[in-house]
Amino acid sequence: MARLLSLPLFLLIAAVGAVAMFAPAALALLEGDFHDARAFFYAGLMSLIVITLIAVAQSAREHNRSALRQLLSLLLVFTVLPALLAVPFHEAVRTTSFINAYVEMVSALTTTGLSLFTPERLSSAEHLWRAEVGWLGGLLMWIAAAAILAPLTLGGFEVTAVSEPGQSTAPGAAHRDRADPRQRLARAIHALVPTYVGLTLALWLGLLAAGDPPLVAICHAMSTLATSAISPVGGLSGASSGHAGEALIFLFLLFALSRLTFSNDTSAARRQGLWYDPEFRMGILIVAAVPTILFFRHWAASFDMSAEENIPMALAALWGATFTTLSFLTTTGFESMDWARSQGWSGLETPGLILMGLALIGGGVATTAGGVKLLRVFILYLNGRRELERLIHPHSVGRSGLLSRRVRREGALIAWVFFMIFALTIAAMVMVFSALGLRFEGAYVLTLAALTNTGPIVSLATEMPIQLAQYGAGIKAALAAAMILGRLEVLAIIVLVTPDLWRD
Repeated sequence: MARLLSLPLFLLIAAVGAVAMFAPAALALLEGDFHDARAFFYAGLMSLIVITLIAVAQSAREHNRSALRQLLSLLLVFTVLPALLAVPFHEAVRTTSFINAYVEMVSALTTTGLSLFTPERLSSAEHLWRAEVGWLGGLLMWIAAAAILAPLTLGGFEVTAVSEPGQSTAPGAAHRDRADPRQRLARAIHALVPTYVGLTLALWLGLLAAGDPPLVAICHAMSTLATSAISPVGGLSGASSGHAGEALIFLFLLFALSRLTFSNDTSAARRQGLWYDPEFRMGILIVAAVPTILFFRHWAASFDMSAEENIPMALAALWGATFTTLSFLTTTGFESMDWARSQGWSGLETPGLILMGLALIGGGVATTAGGVKLLRVFILYLNGRRELERLIHPHSVGRSGLLSRRVRREGALIAWVFFMIFALTIAAMVMVFSALGLRFEGAYVLTLAALTNTGPIVSLATEMPIQLAQYGAGIKAALAAAMILGRLEVLAIIVLVTPDLWRD
């Protein structure tokens, strides 16, 4: 492992992607689809040969010695690696352009789940490949959060860490962590890969027992853990597992509310238990509050629904709202099969703003979820409450107790700065899409879907779904850039282009 980690991080991840191509090749071979089998097998074999040759040429050099260089490798993974992953997909589909295949792979790798293809257009191997790439992208973010983003106090850690964003490990950390980031990367891989694989297998077996076919079950299991919502049947409404499958997926979506649900490797301070974690508590509060408001709106604003006032309809509407709320809060984007009943029960024809608001908040720090993140929103809430207290008691000096030992003094300021940067990025991307020919509503929805890595917003937040395949290469390239910005966050990009941070 130590010898492998001395190679460039990009080559290691590219090699994993190349090996992953053999899975859809095997599936296509079993189904007798020899064209797809050859496309994935030859692409995987040639990629491994090229990567091996490059690795041999680079083996005498030391790599991954700097966390900042690892962050740069992570940026290269999300920008360059999709081109490699798109080669077998483009060859297998045959009836699409390479830019479409590239955007599809960026969407999968960033766990956005925004597809340019209808489900019936793709074969089983191609569906498996999309889900597999999304699953690997989710695993990459789990590992990168602990091994790269946390030491650099990025990705949400900047509001709780002692050091400044982009700086090295905070004072008091182990010397080996500061000296050799490769050891930190190895520990993250050893700790998280078995957990991630085990959770995926557990959900796959559960969905199989609930009635889903093997391909649908594995794709939905991988998409749930990666929060990518990639589905070979167009979503949960096309699955055979029904409410039992939704209940299983609901339980596993809770892992995207807080990293404490599966690991405490990024914070030694989180020892009080899951329920005392502010991210998890805030997420549960939102999941409970939003469906409740939609449920009681039936009596407050819907006057022509009396025929539907029965217990089964009410329970179905409540479940549909609860599941969809958690799905979009974690930036997954799976729609409950009862979501249409929830809309009819509440009287909201197009509740797109609610779904976009949930995606904007996002899930937990260092999870596969995107968005602003629950921790930043919670800290802004605490700061707002503190300012209101000072209006009543101007000379009070106390701090909110729940995060007083975790949040740095400038945590609220940094969270607010990030929120403003995120808002400015939204404005900039809306202007870019508008300049490329999109109307304002479509440009805004597409921007929010890309920056929060919640692709299904495109089809659910507007009255008419946005058909991406009909747009030109400029819009698709801008969309890919926005998805990468949303996955890595603009603050990390700013760190990468700051010359002072590269002095070492």
